[in-house]
Amino acid sequence: MTTDPSSYREKKKKYDGMLTIYGRKPVLEALQDPSISIAKVHLALSNKPAKILANIETLAESQHVQLNWVDKRVLSRISRNSKQDQGVAADLTLSNYFTIEDFFNQYENTASDRFLVLDAVTNPQNVGLIIRSAAAAGITAVIIPKQGTAELGPLVIKASAGTIFKCPIIRCESICDGLKIISDNNIAIATLEAKNNGHNEDNIIAYHEIKKYCTQATAFVLGNETDGVSNTARINAKFSVYIPMSNGVESLNVAITAALIAFA
Repeated sequence: MTTDPSSYREKKKKYDGMLTIYGRKPVLEALQDPSISIAKVHLALSNKPAKILANIETLAESQHVQLNWVDKRVLSRISRNSKQDQGVAADLTLSNYFTIEDFFNQYENTASDRFLVLDAVTNPQNVGLIIRSAAAAGITAVIIPKQGTAELGPLVIKASAGTIFKCPIIRCESICDGLKIISDNNIAIATLEAKNNGHNEDNIIAYHEIKKYCTQATAFVLGNETDGVSNTARINAKFSVYIPMSNGVESLNVAITAALIAFA
């Protein structure tokens, strides 16, 4: 039996546009938020009766959200976090959640476009705060590779204060894949670096000069909390951006850096 390629693509596109969350409180909060569209709620058959579970079921049924009762092992495969899913997961349909291919297939480049790219940012709180700053500043989109970056789970959602449902999020497989597609779409790549990293002075600008020097769509790469940006990002970067600091301070938290760049 062969699979219809068009049917497979449609099914893949449907699931690529979904974000699966887990945990009883995060799922309940999602059901209580009228701005969030929920496709399905998954519940483990082994769950013992609890008030919060009853509330989840009642809210789901009142909103005509499908309830999917499954074996605990199946739920673990859905949540991908058996230790923390608490026997509950939900598939969210997000209008601002894209694969990188789908986003750029309909992308119309403008010089004022600004993207934030996460390069192995592993702390969920940092990821959530970056998304929050991006949403507040009206950043075009946040590009988040699946490999090496914190999972978009309850901790990220909590840190984002719900803005993950409002900020355009683009997913790609790896930083390498993401940067290639960014470059193919005539978007300049800039890394966030310390000024004393060995860059030529002509190739590095202060963050408050971004509006002056960024004359085309630009993607700003935010690096790992410990190691900074990857060699892949540095090789592909057109220029770098630094944040002037005083009193012997060498660096800022990546989420604070993201906020400064987002509002620059």
